[in-house]
Amino acid sequence: MLIYLIQRLGLAVLICIVAMTILFSFVYLIPGDPATMALGPRATPAMKENLRVEMMLDRPVPVQLATFFGRVVTGDLGTDVWTKRPVSQIVLEALPYTIVLAVTGLGWAILLGVPLGCYSAVRRNSLIDKLTGILSVSAIAMPSFVVSIYGLLIFAVALQWLPAIGAGAKGDIGSQILHLILPAFAIGLGWVGYLARLVRASMLEVMNENHVRTARAFGLPERTIVFRYALRLAVLPTITLLGIAFGSLLSGAVFAEIVFTRPGLGRLVYDSVTNRNFPVVQGAVLTTVFLFVLCTLLADLIVAWLDPRVRSSL
Repeated sequence: MLIYLIQRLGLAVLICIVAMTILFSFVYLIPGDPATMALGPRATPAMKENLRVEMMLDRPVPVQLATFFGRVVTGDLGTDVWTKRPVSQIVLEALPYTIVLAVTGLGWAILLGVPLGCYSAVRRNSLIDKLTGILSVSAIAMPSFVVSIYGLLIFAVALQWLPAIGAGAKGDIGSQILHLILPAFAIGLGWVGYLARLVRASMLEVMNENHVRTARAFGLPERTIVFRYALRLAVLPTITLLGIAFGSLLSGAVFAEIVFTRPGLGRLVYDSVTNRNFPVVQGAVLTTVFLFVLCTLLADLIVAWLDPRVRSSL
């Protein structure tokens, strides 16, 4: 397990280094001068030069890259071009909203997708299984921004059951929950289909294993066989998918946060791109990358801890 942990940590660090390098290079891939793009055409030469000094664009590229890595390691993500606030502080203010949205969206997807997949495998080729397959593929095929727009039009505008925009009043848990329902539904719907199909496929494979046949030969109740022997193994591939799903929801929440005017990393990136605030864009995207890598790393470690076959394959 220690060897597996070292290998996964090394791979995670390598991925972060590559992502940081690519993100740093985006400043030079943008057509034109970054300072001019940020300040606009009406900025004076002195203003542009000051911003270039602040962004260290006047230094050699290797020095800029080394300084960028050094700052990120110490938690310094730069300074906001307009407010002069630390980018790390701005990101930390928006991060909890996105995490709550991603956790809620993934949570209801798990509660619905796993039982649907399990039931479809147990009742293979039944009417419920066929309906679940159709609904799962339909949910996967629907983009989250389309679900967000139609959810807003139907439940907030037409029926007026749920609030349309915002994250709710601070300190009012009930208001915050109501404002969370539609965005969480929009970003989690597709993952219901993914989880249902994956659990069904895993369950069908595990149900044919020797230990399940042995348990059935000993006359154990079918419910015990399904939940104690089959589902415990079938859920292992799902854990890996959950790590990817949570990371994807962090980045995919941008559509829901824009449509429902919610604060969060997605909204922060969108506003920063609109205002050409490159340091904030870098900091927010880099934070999302780190969280994505962390989620997949934790998922892999949990699977390796639960399944000795993963560790023995090294």
